[in-house]
Amino acid sequence: MAERSFAEEVKKLRLGAGDTFHGEGILAVTKALLQSGVAYVGGYQGAPISHLMDVLGDAQQQGILDELGVHFESSASEAAAAAMLAASVNYPLRGAVAWKSTVGTNVASDALANLASGGVTGGALVIVGEDYGEGSSIMQERTHAFAMKSQIWLLDPRPNLESIVSMVEHGFALSEASRTPVMLELRVRACHLHGRFVASSNRAPSPNLRDAMENPVRDTSRIVLPPASFAHEHEKVNERWPAAVAYIKSHQLNEVMEGDIEDIGIILQGGMFNGASRALEILGLADSFGAGRISTYVMNVTYPLIEDELTAFCANKKAVLLIEEGQPEYIEQTLNTVLRHADLNTRVHGKDVLPKAGEYTGDVLLAGIRKFLNLEANHLLDTSIAARDQTLATSQALGSGLANSIPPRPPGFCTGCPERPVFTAMKLLQRELGEFHVSCDIGCHLFSILPPFNIGNTTMGYGLGAAGGAAFNVKSNQRTISVMGDGGFWHNGLTSGIGNAVFNENDNVIVIVDNGYAAATGGQDILSSLGDHPLRSTKNPIAKAVKGVGAKWVKTVHTYDLAKMTRSLRTAMTTKAAGPKVIVARSECMLNRQRREKPIFNTQRREGKRVVKERFGVDPETCTGDHSCIRLSGCPSLTIKDNPDPLRSDPVAFVDNTCVGCGVCGEIAHAAVLCPSFYRAEVIYNPSKWDRFIERVRSRVIRYLQARRARQLARYAC
Repeated sequence: MAERSFAEEVKKLRLGAGDTFHGEGILAVTKALLQSGVAYVGGYQGAPISHLMDVLGDAQQQGILDELGVHFESSASEAAAAAMLAASVNYPLRGAVAWKSTVGTNVASDALANLASGGVTGGALVIVGEDYGEGSSIMQERTHAFAMKSQIWLLDPRPNLESIVSMVEHGFALSEASRTPVMLELRVRACHLHGRFVASSNRAPSPNLRDAMENPVRDTSRIVLPPASFAHEHEKVNERWPAAVAYIKSHQLNEVMEGDIEDIGIILQGGMFNGASRALEILGLADSFGAGRISTYVMNVTYPLIEDELTAFCANKKAVLLIEEGQPEYIEQTLNTVLRHADLNTRVHGKDVLPKAGEYTGDVLLAGIRKFLNLEANHLLDTSIAARDQTLATSQALGSGLANSIPPRPPGFCTGCPERPVFTAMKLLQRELGEFHVSCDIGCHLFSILPPFNIGNTTMGYGLGAAGGAAFNVKSNQRTISVMGDGGFWHNGLTSGIGNAVFNENDNVIVIVDNGYAAATGGQDILSSLGDHPLRSTKNPIAKAVKGVGAKWVKTVHTYDLAKMTRSLRTAMTTKAAGPKVIVARSECMLNRQRREKPIFNTQRREGKRVVKERFGVDPETCTGDHSCIRLSGCPSLTIKDNPDPLRSDPVAFVDNTCVGCGVCGEIAHAAVLCPSFYRAEVIYNPSKWDRFIERVRSRVIRYLQARRARQLARYAC
């Protein structure tokens, strides 16, 4: 169950030739795949292309892919997705795969390197979500380096739907023309921008997968084994590269935007075009539609670079500004080499006026372009800029004031998250056993490294939590704990984590957080999901897989039972049993549960049916203001408010209206022996006659007890 459904939007994928498509970037990419005659699509979800997988899944459920004979599957990992492209090695089948870069590309590197070496017959397109910049959740690296390493052509289209769709279609053709896989790089803004383009009719693949299966082809020269592997390198440079350059030039994939200013120019990655155009507009050097006064060379293909196009663009210019996001400055280095070889003295500005690293936002590009103009064309910064400067300064001051007035809020677990009690149990256990090393993984549980838990020493990759703690397999008075999520477990944690621990007789503890979905990537179903899926096999228990690779000490625990969770961890950390101790901490992701249950609840409520919602609260008169519950929970719904007792200054704990009734705060209060101030209440909508009768009885009893207590207090006062 993904975080959102595209069931309505995917109907646009049936638009025919001449129809106008309106929608989001991800939908446009999917439409372009179908227009290109793709035969198969695979991939692994991850920002910013998670929704591409969700769109394809919804299109598959509605039969759109089956109508065309297109096979789609959610791959077990990026490596599994990349290996799918083997179908295009011997057969003229167009295939596409997608994942989050660069971490996904790292996982897929073995298959990609083999694919790039042997080459392809059909078009092979790799759609990578370039997750670079301030909003990224990964290490700051670029796809460009991998493209250069393996000589895979890299497309970086201008961020508008027409360009993106065109590059998808040309990507397949370029791949076939040069017998080389092609990468299409999409930044987060490109994935989610909205626009329109004139659609073409969808094309069924010809030949299709069935044709290939019934007419197998074997070509050992495409397999990466000596002596063929040695020939591949020469083939890349002497045949495939020239073929790619010829295609790029003949189809004018790179664009030159002419301007009336001839002695300077701008060279940029296609993905930087919108931001640079906006900066030029602010400087009075472009209009709102991207038409500028400074000539611009737009590299919709950033690898390979087309040397004669670059030299032709720079030939009559004294200086150019190269806008290349990220580091190292691969393109800038190559451009300088190309110009020197061509004996051109055009000055190249890039990282000298723009930051060496970091995302090139609108403000960054504006400052960089202004520095360039100050150096090379100061006369273009006319007096009208002063007025704009004042406007910008005012805007920035307002933004700065807003930023300073909003308290910092680190990322954390969602309200009711079933992973919170796992780390609460660890905090409680640390009080007994002392500090212990925790090897983390990629996923929601990584929020445990932040306050209030402050648990977690390292993280090395998706599904690598247990492998990250493998070195600590020596006799010690303290065991270590490794953590991985169910998504990471099925990604590669079963083999690299559990299997490795069993094989090497690791004596430490492994916690697998099983919340029923690949929650960190958008709530997609996985092998162990408990819900039914019309096109996938689910309900495969993690514990069964763990035992299947030889683990003997395995316990499954309901995470919301904090006392049992704590006991299980304590037992695992102190038992004399040898081998890895595996705890499967199981409870459904609360976000997905709410997505499923809220619509049903609201419908029943509107229809007048009796429905009950559990809520937890804190009695302000009983609360001591110690706030240990908050320090051991961190739930967003658990906060503070003023103490109603005028004689006490400490604020009391308070549960706000976002509470989903998971009960963790109350469990913590009990397990940690904090205080009796928590209570559970049932809010009944559309109560029955019996509910109303019980409420009247309870109210009378409470009023009687309150009156009796008041009389007792009055007696004591006398």
